[in-house]
Amino acid sequence: MKSIIVFGCGRFGSTVATTLTSLGHEVLVVDTDFEKVQWISDEVTTSVQCDILDEEAVKDLGLSNFDNAVIAIGTNLEAAIMATILCKEAGVSYIVAKAMSLRKGEILKKVGADKLIYPERDMGFRLAHSLDSNNILDFIQLSPEYSIIEIKVLDKWIGKSIEELNFRYKYKATILGIERNGDIEIIPGAKEKLFEGDVLMVLGKDDILHNIEK
Repeated sequence: MKSIIVFGCGRFGSTVATTLTSLGHEVLVVDTDFEKVQWISDEVTTSVQCDILDEEAVKDLGLSNFDNAVIAIGTNLEAAIMATILCKEAGVSYIVAKAMSLRKGEILKKVGADKLIYPERDMGFRLAHSLDSNNILDFIQLSPEYSIIEIKVLDKWIGKSIEELNFRYKYKATILGIERNGDIEIIPGAKEKLFEGDVLMVLGKDDILHNIEK
């Protein structure tokens, strides 16, 4: 179990906070909006109304007691920067920050964020890739070069095993899992055959994944 502080109680911050709580972690949510703090109070360990720009108020949060921090402040860059700096100075070991643009992300990285999240950009990226193909159901970028796609099994793959397809050699990609009838088999064996309706989770370089269907 980890102790995690989440700054910002918008859609992104509240989703992160309530999900972490449901996973068994201790979560403190901080926001300037009292109504939001009240609304989420029953869904997380603790919620507090606090202006991050008020240094005296921030001292009462006990930032040094937290393992991780999530900076989910979207519109107030000054507050996001201050929250990141204070968490870094308090010795929080891992800080994740939401950024609305690459420029803002660069600033938050420089002041101490360990990982940056770009919700709108990432969702737009995934939607564009799913619309680009009738078979690609989801597209998750892991790095500038590598991604994971969820793709419906192609007609020419049906009835053949992964070994028969020589998948890794031919496509230069790895099948991480197969979803079939609601169940998921992780790291399927080479002898595993593919059937109509299967959904494959495939890891590979972006340019290769883009060309798999084509």
